[in-house]
Amino acid sequence: MPSGTAPRSGSGALTTGAARSVTMLAVSELTRDRLGAADPPSGAVPMDAYDYGLPETAIAQQPIEPRSAARLLVAPGVDANEGPLHARMVDLPGLLRPGDVVVVNDTRVLPARLSLVKATGGSAEVLLLEPVAAGSAEWEALVRPGRRVREHTLLFESIDGPPVVEVGRALGGAEDGRRLVRLIDPAVVERAGTMPLPPYIHEPPGDPERYQTVYSTERGMGDRSAAAPTAGLHFTPELLDACRQAGATVARLDLAIGLDTFRPITAATAEDHLIHSERYSVPVETMAACADAQRVIAVGTTVVRALESAAATGVLTGRTSLYIHGDYPFRVVDLLVTNFHLPRSSLLLLVESFCGPMWRALYATALAEGYRFLSFGDAMVVGRSSRQSGAA
Repeated sequence: MPSGTAPRSGSGALTTGAARSVTMLAVSELTRDRLGAADPPSGAVPMDAYDYGLPETAIAQQPIEPRSAARLLVAPGVDANEGPLHARMVDLPGLLRPGDVVVVNDTRVLPARLSLVKATGGSAEVLLLEPVAAGSAEWEALVRPGRRVREHTLLFESIDGPPVVEVGRALGGAEDGRRLVRLIDPAVVERAGTMPLPPYIHEPPGDPERYQTVYSTERGMGDRSAAAPTAGLHFTPELLDACRQAGATVARLDLAIGLDTFRPITAATAEDHLIHSERYSVPVETMAACADAQRVIAVGTTVVRALESAAATGVLTGRTSLYIHGDYPFRVVDLLVTNFHLPRSSLLLLVESFCGPMWRALYATALAEGYRFLSFGDAMVVGRSSRQSGAA
């Protein structure tokens, strides 16, 4: 199936995994071996266990049109189904019940990628991550070519114009890659910035708004994200209305997505990984709606992190360093709508913590069935594993 086009088969009706299991033969032996171990190793979990062998051809390069035509893999148990079901995002309201609360992250992506030049005429790229303080002109950023851009280097929008960015010192360790930069002319971001698409997307979509959710909320430059909450890219105003018509409430929160979204975990084990922190804000109304909900459906891992952070700490607005992996006691979220994630990523660890080892069979099915992976790819919906206690 070509990227950017709706599936030919089906009219949106749910189909069983068993009905199409013959295509499981399309999974490579390497991928099958890596995904086949249903039980994670005992003790410290090596990150090699999460390197499931994602083929380049499975990575979606363009968003599908319309947004809600993206495929949706429904995990066993979500709709009293014994096996996986094949659907599309437009079918999501049929999985909802009166009293459900669907929570979305309404962050807006900053056009954070700046293609600039040095005084010598050499090119340099600055990817803004977040300001060091509210209202500050100093930002954490990724700078390329990193080691060849020295501290105090001035960068220009054009060689004959004034400087717009000054590159400062390195932040973190040698492998971290972050730099401190100063925006001499902050207006350069809105004037010349482009969408910070992940490196595995080789051509930007024609419309930059396709890397924004339809419900994103305008905020100040320092309160925006360095990446999109990709599960939310599948929603249209009509799909949101259909969720409400099914009896669900749509609630919002804000989590500014940061550095780790771009990177696989480099530590040898999951336990050795140091998670990044992100700014979040959960409105009182959203938390109250979740408390009263029949079920809470999180649209994306960022919503899970924000809700579970607020529930664990009682702090509705702040920064979170919550690292969800292993046997985490989920307190709020019951169902998760999420895209298919990079191997060795913290997002994949969160998904396993939420739904258990089932993710391996679901990913194998998705690869066999031609689902599209990563930011512009398809989605799955999974329920919280029965092993999770939901402790208060």
